Amino acid sequence: MIIHVDMDAFYASVEIREQPELATLPVVVGGREGRGVVAAANYVARKYGVRSAMPISQAKQRCKELVCLPVRMPLYIEASQQIHDVFNRYTPEIEPLSLDEAFLDVTASEHLFKNAENIGRMIKRDILKQTQLVCSVGIAENKYVAKIASDINKPDGFVYVSAEKQQSFLDPLPVSRLWGAGKVAQQKFRQYGIETIADVRRQSDVFMQSIFGKLGLHFLDLANGRDKRSVSPERKTKSISHETTFEQDVDNIEVLRACLTDLCEQVTARLRAKNYKAKTLGIKLRYPDFKTITRSVSLTEADNVTDIFLDKAVALFIKARKENRSAIRLIGFAVSGLVKDTGLSDADEADKILAVQADLFGNSKEPANKRKTEIDQIADKVNQRFGKKTVRRGRSYRI
Repeated sequence: MIIHVDMDAFYASVEIREQPELATLPVVVGGREGRGVVAAANYVARKYGVRSAMPISQAKQRCKELVCLPVRMPLYIEASQQIHDVFNRYTPEIEPLSLDEAFLDVTASEHLFKNAENIGRMIKRDILKQTQLVCSVGIAENKYVAKIASDINKPDGFVYVSAEKQQSFLDPLPVSRLWGAGKVAQQKFRQYGIETIADVRRQSDVFMQSIFGKLGLHFLDLANGRDKRSVSPERKTKSISHETTFEQDVDNIEVLRACLTDLCEQVTARLRAKNYKAKTLGIKLRYPDFKTITRSVSLTEADNVTDIFLDKAVALFIKARKENRSAIRLIGFAVSGLVKDTGLSDADEADKILAVQADLFGNSKEPANKRKTEIDQIADKVNQRFGKKTVRRGRSYRI
């Protein structure tokens, strides 16, 4: 059985935990002004139509009383680590999707903890006790159904879908619940009077392929509750990644770049927290028709400096945008080729790494890359020592 755990309005919830007086106010995290974007919005703000990836300026237009807070990534990483400590009590089969979301395969753990439903309830209880944060939990036989189950009763949701009730759970749902069914696909469904997942399930393979191509068979599989993807633990994949699926497709390049910057900061901060460096980095883009592309590049030497990865990620993104300027449904950033960071205490090793960094940018005498490394080191030390008094680049929410 698969459990999907999704923290409710994670960044905003962490901030409200630290400042309880904000609990009844509309709160967003993502920057105070300028061209920042909403990284998270609490449920009070969502009542005004404020949502993630929305420009801060637009969010303020929708809600004049909006409280806008800057992102404090080390604080969220600390909370995420506490959440993962809870996960590890019940299974090693954990696939993180972001700081606030993960799939867990608890099949092998059921005999230890009675059953998957009981495990889900204990995880929900333990996260609240450990972090004072609320999550939503979905449990099912596969990722697709578990993901829907965790989302359907947010916030503070708990939905268990047994194998016997899986189809009755899916059938009444609208076609928008099918992964990959964006605005264009939904419009096509409406043209043929197909409104629910049950309606999709009644269609033939030939008909679905004639309308959607290969994507039609994908829709049929999901409508019938079929999803063969397994949980891929990070320890097996040797990679760290984060991705964001937008509530509405986004074509604003400034919003997309700001989101990519935020993802890059999350990944590299986590990389350093785990004492790793990475050799390869990549971006992932998914379009409204569910077409997904990945672009990657390898560094000469493994590294964990945020600005180095960010420069490369933005270059990959700009090149991908030139190839396809369609709106984006999902954007992701990943690093792989992980190696343990041996540290910079040895002067010879430090000189070697700085020389490699300088060579990457074609100027061996330029100390800029040394400063970038020092910025990361100082920020990490300050955040580690003072916790809530965090240091962070303004670049992630202002382009």
